[in-house]
Parts: sequence; structure tokens; C-alpha cells
Amino acid sequence: MHAGFAMLEAGQVRSKNVANQLTKNMLTWSVGVTVFFLLGVTVSKVVAGLTVGPSFTLFSVFDASNAVADGGGWVNWLFGAVFAMTAATIVSGAVAGRMKLRAYVTYTITLAAIIYPVVLGFTWGEGFLYQLGFTDFAGGMIVHGVGGLAGLTAAYIVGPRLDRYNADGSVNVIPGHSVSFAVLGTLILAFGWYGFNIGTAATPLAGDGTALGAFAGVGRVALTTTLGMAAGAMGAGLVALYRTGKVDTLYVANGMLAGLVGITSNTDIIVWPAALLIGGLAGAQLPIVFSFVEKRLKIDDVCAVFPVHGSAGVLGTLLVAVPGMTVSSVSIDPVAQVVGVLVIGGWTVLATAGVFGAFKLLGEIRVSREHELEGLDISEHGVDTYPELGKPETVADGGWVESNGVVRPDGGRPNDGGIKLVMGFIRPDKLSDVKQGLAEVGAPSLTVTNVSGRGSQPAKTGQWRGEEYTVDLHQKVKVECVVADIPADEVAAAISDAAHTDEKGDGKVFVLPVDEAYQIRTGKTGTDAV
Repeated sequence: MHAGFAMLEAGQVRSKNVANQLTKNMLTWSVGVTVFFLLGVTVSKVVAGLTVGPSFTLFSVFDASNAVADGGGWVNWLFGAVFAMTAATIVSGAVAGRMKLRAYVTYTITLAAIIYPVVLGFTWGEGFLYQLGFTDFAGGMIVHGVGGLAGLTAAYIVGPRLDRYNADGSVNVIPGHSVSFAVLGTLILAFGWYGFNIGTAATPLAGDGTALGAFAGVGRVALTTTLGMAAGAMGAGLVALYRTGKVDTLYVANGMLAGLVGITSNTDIIVWPAALLIGGLAGAQLPIVFSFVEKRLKIDDVCAVFPVHGSAGVLGTLLVAVPGMTVSSVSIDPVAQVVGVLVIGGWTVLATAGVFGAFKLLGEIRVSREHELEGLDISEHGVDTYPELGKPETVADGGWVESNGVVRPDGGRPNDGGIKLVMGFIRPDKLSDVKQGLAEVGAPSLTVTNVSGRGSQPAKTGQWRGEEYTVDLHQKVKVECVVADIPADEVAAAISDAAHTDEKGDGKVFVLPVDEAYQIRTGKTGTDAV
């Protein structure tokens, strides 16, 4: 599940924030499971004891006898820890790109120690919601609803990313950097969901500790989980097609997850047509709810965590009480479901608002404007996730050597007119060829910069989660070579030949005079400095 969340979130943020999302996912798991083990389990038992009485031992999770007692206390702890950390990591997707790491980790500690354990005590711990008749099989509301509502609350308090909204309230689309990562994460999550749902149904340590759960029940969960997933993807894709005329890839991916969330609370008791209906509606509501959150509420939910986890979780929890949804032997009390959603949702929103509100009052919730513009990978972690230019070449026997063994000699024929700057704007995928071409003409020194620009290459229409935007600034690489003893026209020709594809957008090469040059280390000037 965490591998899926890491890839899903990394794909939906800008490249300058990828390492931050990956780090938050790893710390969520590492810090969260430790806190849940040390404190969260005990808190859940205390909360449950308010209803069923204090028939428990504080900190009993530390007792080795729990490995086998009560159907496997340590196994139950592990399931609870994974569920708790799923709720926590959902929040990171909502506040991506602008929140301080220490504030997020502190919230994770609070969620693992208090917020989620309170919900756990109310429900699976057999507290008052359980006694009322509230049902949630594998966490559609208890886990995903909590995560989605917490994410929405957090995103509201933290505020939108820079330039997300204009002064008039209009929305600027900020695409993530990799649809491929987002889809990969979706499919990993879809696979992990079988552990989430079917793992819950299988109950590996049942009865005497050796018997598996009833395979008939496991089979129902497997079937309804799969159908709900499929219907969610189709529901979101169809609504996106109706609204924009295109089947949006990211909506299909998010819809698949929304369908899974929708049936997670009821997958063990619904009939198979209900799985298609609930999953399809959970996917269909996704584009509509996301648009409402984005445009009407003005909340910048980067990874659409509320429509995927929050509203879809609420929907599935309530729809299970509709007559005809469940097998004939099961009857669900709609009042209990509504009360459960209100209590869990209210507690989650209030507790999350308290934690994030305190950080905001202290001025410790959001990174500085400079750090947000620079990207959280550098400001929070000191790493560059995509060092596109690769490793520097090595020097052997005084000559520059490419990895393929081609020697680049220093020097050449005099350059008429003194020092020249040769500047090329090329396609990024042609950089390797250009470097090779420059090596062959003896131009060992160059500067490479990632830039965006426009020329004769036509503009295109892009789409990110159903919103269209114009792409008229195309990604290019700027290559600069300052030469003194190598003919500038040869260097320009080398760049042009290596970057040529005979398509619009190949770029341009310019040759400019350089008035003077200074070498910082030696103090040399003019051609000697070059």
C-alpha cells in the first residue's frame, strides 16, 4: 500500500517536490507504526473501555502472550498499524508542495497516537458505535474516510500552493510531473487492496490458530473488491468524457481507487450487482466533487484525496444500508451508518483542525515563499530528485574522455574575432548527441540549462485531471559554449547537426561576441581565461 501511495503522490506533484513526498511516505510508516505500537493501541483500548468497561490491560500489546492470545493480538496490531498509516499517508497528498516536514511528522504522531485510535476504539474496538450497530468491514470510513476528511481539513488550513488561484478566484492548473508514476502507483495500490480487504476476510489466525477463514466469505470479498475497482475506473472515465470530451487518464486512475474505497466498508456482505453500483457511483462522483472542492471551496487538494478517499468512503458506508445491497441474511441499520459517519467525520475534522490550527498560529506549518518556489526537495532534504545532466566526464592524461572512449582534445585553429559565445536551444532528448558532437570538434567546456520557450513549434492543449490548459512554452535545453581557439562556426555546426530531426521545434543556435573573460581561480583574462 505504501509503495503505491508513494508512486501515486510522487506522480501528481511537480518534479521539485518528489523526494519530499517519498520521504513523507517513508516517515509516515516508520514513525507512525512505532507510535501506534507504543501508544495508539492502548488509547484505542481506553476509548473502547468507556463503553464495554475496563476489561483490558493497559499496554498489553507489549506482552509476549499476545502473540497467540485472543486470536492473535500481535497480528491484530499489525493490521491496525497498517490501517492507521494508510489514513495518515493520505493526508500527505492533500498538502503536497508547501508544508513543513516537521509539522507533517508531528501530525502523523498525533494521528497514530490519538486521532485514529479514538476512531478504532469507537468501532472495531467494540465501543459505542459498534454497539449501536455501525458496520465497516475494512475501513472505508474508519480508514479512508478519516484520511480524506483529514486531508481536506489540512489543505484548507495550510492554504493553496503559490499561483494556484488568481486574485479574481480563477484557478490555475498545476500539472504533476509524471502520469506514468501516478498510474503505476494506482496499480500497486489496487494490488495492495487485496491485502486490505481479502486479508481482513481471510483471518489467518482464526479459531485454533491454524484454520483459514471461510473461503466462501473470502471469495465474496475478492469478487466484490475486483468489481468495485473496475466500476470505479469506468465511472470516473465516463463522467470525465461527458464533461470534457476526453477520457482523462488521471481520473480513470483516481476513479479506480475511489471504487475500491467505496466498497471497502461493505465488500463482505454486498451482492455482486451492488459492487458494480457502489464502485461506479464512487468513481462517477470523483470529477464532480473534485471540481467543487477546487472551484467552489477554493481548497487546493493536490492529489484529490477527498474525492478519492473522503466522499467515496462516506458514499460506500451509507449505500450499504440501502435495501437490496446486501445478502438476504444481513440487515444494516441506516441510522447507525449515518451516526457513525457523522461521529467519525466530526471527530476527524475537529482533531485535525486543532493540530494544524496550532501549527498555523505558531507560524510553523508552511515553508517560506522562497523554499516553495525552489522546491521542497532542496529546501527540506537537500537533494535533487532529477539530476538530468548525469555524471561529469573524467579526465585522463590531460584530455577529456567521454564514457565511450572518444578523446576530446583541447585547442584548435584560432577563432576569428576573439572570444565567442555559441548558444543552442535544443530538444532535451538530443543533449547526449550534442555533447558527443561538441567533443568531436574539440569543445570540452559547456553549460547546460533546462529552459522553456516558444518559436515555430505550435502550441498544444494539455489536460490535468479534467482541466484543459495551453502548452505554448515547450521544454528545451540551452547549451552554451564559450570558445577562443576553436572556430565558433564549427561549434555551431556541431550543435545544429547533432540536434537536427527535421521537425518543428528542433531549436536554434546563436553566436555572440564576448567582450571579456575572467578566470576566477588564476586571475587570467581574455583568451587565456577561456
